[in-house]
Amino acid sequence: MNNHSKTANNKAQAPARAARPRIKDKRSAILQAALKVFAEGGVNGVPMPVVAQQANVGTGTIYRYFESKELLVNELFREQKIAINQRLYGDLDLQRPTRELFDEVWRRMVLFTREAPHAYRFMELQDHRPYLDEASRQLEHEALAPILAQYRALQKRGIFRADLRAEVLMTLVWGAFVNLIKAERDGHISLSDADIDAARDACWSLCTG
Repeated sequence: MNNHSKTANNKAQAPARAARPRIKDKRSAILQAALKVFAEGGVNGVPMPVVAQQANVGTGTIYRYFESKELLVNELFREQKIAINQRLYGDLDLQRPTRELFDEVWRRMVLFTREAPHAYRFMELQDHRPYLDEASRQLEHEALAPILAQYRALQKRGIFRADLRAEVLMTLVWGAFVNLIKAERDGHISLSDADIDAARDACWSLCTG
């Protein structure tokens, strides 16, 4: 057998390089991949090639859809902010008693952390904030405005305490919730349903004084 035949046989026996599976909606795949890796590693700690690997696309493909990491972060933030607000506050019957509404929103927040941990973790992180553009910051303001207005209305009606500004009261409730979930995620505590309900009741007592 001559050298030419050996070379031909070697080429025939060489395993073919595995091709990436075709992805129908690469933009959505990139956003979902970014959500996962940013939630796990932080926005600052994750370079674009890691996002590409998770999405199973080339790094260059990402830049066809998002010209920079900043644009990717902002698009992801806006997408998640809209989805989360709908999840927490959509279809709420505002005619229900205030305590029932408070309990329902708390229940939805807990479910959100359980059912969409990457989305919750990404939105909880603060290292994405330097990336946010004016449109994202405006969306965040618009999302918080009706909640803040509700706190103020409840203060005027004498249901919520008025010795703290509504902004402070709302921040205290959210901070208590975030740190409770973080303590469980970090392994410091294990939360039972009774624990979560007791924390909810404590936050209600904080609001009502």
